[in-house]
Amino acid sequence: MNIVTVTLNPALDKTVMIEQLKPGGLNRVEEIRMDPGGKGINVAKVLKSFPVNVLATGINGGYAGRQLLDHLEQLQISHRFSTSGGETRTNLKIVDRKTEVTTEINEKGTEVSAETIRHFRREFTGLLDEASLLVIGGSLPPGISPQFYAEIIREAEKKGVQTVLDADGEAFRAGLEASPSVVKPNIHELEQYLERALNDEDQVVDACRELLAKGISWVIVSMGGEGAILVSEDEVIRGRPFPIRPVSTVGAGDSMVAAIAFCLLENKNLEETARWATAAGTITASKPGTGVCRYQEVQEHLALVQTERWT
Repeated sequence: MNIVTVTLNPALDKTVMIEQLKPGGLNRVEEIRMDPGGKGINVAKVLKSFPVNVLATGINGGYAGRQLLDHLEQLQISHRFSTSGGETRTNLKIVDRKTEVTTEINEKGTEVSAETIRHFRREFTGLLDEASLLVIGGSLPPGISPQFYAEIIREAEKKGVQTVLDADGEAFRAGLEASPSVVKPNIHELEQYLERALNDEDQVVDACRELLAKGISWVIVSMGGEGAILVSEDEVIRGRPFPIRPVSTVGAGDSMVAAIAFCLLENKNLEETARWATAAGTITASKPGTGVCRYQEVQEHLALVQTERWT
């Protein structure tokens, strides 16, 4: 096994397609699809088409949790989840086909017991012995401390396992203190963490350097349709995407994280990573619903990504 993804608050993503959303009115559904969701699971879905081994772990529960695992089986994604007494959340995505706007309604998740957390930690410790890289992503369910990500990052780093953190809020703030190998906030999450606006790209780079001071190797900031800024101790790389017709941003950031994880495993440099991550996120944004990029597609679009090295 090469990559382990952690999703402590997974979801069944229910996507409904309608002709045109009428707030306050009757809306008839034209199509429904169910997908396993949550940041770590989304990363695993992307990596399934890459030449790496990936396993998804986390906490699930109830009927929705069993459905989630069934979907992972259908996708042939290896998994090892700890079962809680609560119900895995269901997140609703409403796709307006006329405007091509997706509205997301996410549940908070049910409380996780101390016993379930202990079981997960035992399973997780065993998985680390087989892992080269750990991807930690998404929100924490009620019952799990914001410090939890920091704890498992430290455990992984002690065993020589590289870590990628993609979270927000207090979980992101606490996780940074454990010095993960790579963090990938989007621009809004970075502003939220710093409690200030970042009005130009120079300010974004300065903000990244503040995070590097915590012992992080790479800070990668996704900027939606504007691409990404990647900063290490020695380099600043700006990745600019190729033109697409954007359809859905769902999963674009997770696709970037998947590409970053692949690049770390393959020992690619920061500029190569900028190409892979930008291409992956851009391709996913061009797909409808919960569709994600595939390895061959990303490879074929690498040369279309513009990269600039800043001094």
